Amino acid sequence: MDVHLERRGVLMVADPDRPDEAWGVLNPASLRDRDGELLLLPRVVAEGNVSRVGLARVLVDDDGDPVGVERLGVVLEPDEVWECNGAGGGVEDPRVTFVPVLDAWVMAYTAFGPFGPRPALAVSDDGRTWRRLGMLRHRYEPDHLGTDLNLYPNKDAIWFPEPVVGPDGTACLAMLHRPTWDLAGMSVVDYDATPPTGTSDPRPSIWVSFVPVDEAVADVMALTDLRWHREVAVPEQPWEAEKIGGGTPPVRTPAGWLTVHHGVTGHLTPGTALQQHVRYCAGFMVHDLDDVTRLVDRSVDPVLAPEVDQERDGIVPNVVFPTAIDVRGDDWADVFYGMADSRIGWARLTW
Repeated sequence: MDVHLERRGVLMVADPDRPDEAWGVLNPASLRDRDGELLLLPRVVAEGNVSRVGLARVLVDDDGDPVGVERLGVVLEPDEVWECNGAGGGVEDPRVTFVPVLDAWVMAYTAFGPFGPRPALAVSDDGRTWRRLGMLRHRYEPDHLGTDLNLYPNKDAIWFPEPVVGPDGTACLAMLHRPTWDLAGMSVVDYDATPPTGTSDPRPSIWVSFVPVDEAVADVMALTDLRWHREVAVPEQPWEAEKIGGGTPPVRTPAGWLTVHHGVTGHLTPGTALQQHVRYCAGFMVHDLDDVTRLVDRSVDPVLAPEVDQERDGIVPNVVFPTAIDVRGDDWADVFYGMADSRIGWARLTW
């Protein structure tokens, strides 16, 4: 698949007069509301690394291209015990998917609480008001994995927008995520940890889990009850040497479900949340339209790497971190991404 990602500029920077943005704005979600208005849900970070999920209206020019934002407030505060750890934490890195069979937007975000990072969910009928569903629960599958995924830190949860075929052959909603085999709850992998049975690589990799669609339609709380956990992709290329993780919500294309993911190289310091010696690049993956556990294509080289000053200088330098996508046509979209954990950029994706 011929995929290109071209940077177009900076969309949002921290307001120095806002204490809740003292450490940056980054890693947003995005959505089109029922009136077609483009909304951005940035992660806003206060001093001490306390994160919230904000809300902004994206301002566009005559061509519909983003030129700035109008802040509308905060949609999620770290109000729950499982979102606070006493030394920062909060609600981080939202990804939002509109799921037509539920007629709702589903937000997966990272709750950085007392047990380290764990995925959590919220839902909305309008994109502006969100209701928590709580933390995700991975069903215990001892015969398949030999361990309980709920033990491990996990990030980068992202929902597919449409039902797909689950491992049992039924229609399911599927969610990508990135468990880390580190029982100490640190932000980086402990390579001495023992991964689940059948795992092909101990480094943080992309997995998928499922919820039967009829259960989710009957009660949206079923989205928190995941099962049939499968490894999808492990680091392969030099620019992914340390770990990979999911990025933008999947988009249906004729070739398959297209996602933009991130890969990391460099030196990871155990127990450090704000790594200073890493490099985050972006690539793409294409999942089979029916069997999302199978990749049909994947980039060998990055489609975006930290090259400009806004991507190389910040709270965590040398980072491009794609998290949101706005489909604009049959073969193009806008991608919004974190720049050096400090600001938000946008790029044009074509395929």
